[in-house]
Amino acid sequence: MSENCTHDCSSCKEDCASRGIPKEKPNALSEIKKVIAVVSGKGGVGKSSVTSMLAVLARRAGYSVAVLDADVTGPSVPKLFGLKQNATGDESGIFPVITKTGIETMSVNLLLEDQTMPVTWRGPIIAGTVKQFWTDVVWGPVDFMFVDMPPGTGDVPLTVFQSLPVDGIVVVTSPQDLVSLIVEKAIRMAELMNVPILGIVENMAYFKCDGCGKIHRIFGEGNVSATAKAHGIDAAAEIPITPALASVCDKGLVELFEGDWLDALAQKIFSLIKD
Repeated sequence: MSENCTHDCSSCKEDCASRGIPKEKPNALSEIKKVIAVVSGKGGVGKSSVTSMLAVLARRAGYSVAVLDADVTGPSVPKLFGLKQNATGDESGIFPVITKTGIETMSVNLLLEDQTMPVTWRGPIIAGTVKQFWTDVVWGPVDFMFVDMPPGTGDVPLTVFQSLPVDGIVVVTSPQDLVSLIVEKAIRMAELMNVPILGIVENMAYFKCDGCGKIHRIFGEGNVSATAKAHGIDAAAEIPITPALASVCDKGLVELFEGDWLDALAQKIFSLIKD
């Protein structure tokens, strides 16, 4: 890619990797309308929790929803939804596991005999597995598929951006300056791949005291709003540190979470279906 790339291939004669990359076709029996990737610059910021909560909000709004767990070496989605059964399949493909409220899910942990076994695969195999979750799983009909991405800007995120028809991304961060710096890299990668950024979510943004109601910024003042403004992103959300949310996630009951922190972002995502 040229340093002067405008991301408009129609006006460019360069022969680069961004030109003409064919998207992978989903399973012939799948019908997926919109694909939303949830990304982070580093691990441990609550990306899987945000992915799951957005999926839950979409399901509550009446949409058909799926979650593709692309974090192959650190799969968290089955735990969040309390899924313990293995996925099944036949000659037509692999069938996703359905959560209690009807969200279709696929994760490497749903294919392992022992879910505690580590996945010790190299990058190309992991990237190929994510592709197979798209091509071999019988999805749909699905209005919104949320893809829980692995942290960083390596093989798997690149594979997802290049191979799947991603309609937009949500970036998850936490208040620390170092994390914010890494988030800038994730945002810039999305911009390079011509994928619109729908919003930024700052997790663990603050703690609200039950007794006095005072808000404490335990990890310092975040700059999610400033980062969003700098990149022309109009949806920024803050999720507080709440024992109730941590409890439902730990118990595999994320579908019961209560909170309006992601409502505005969810509405922006839902508006894509009307385009």
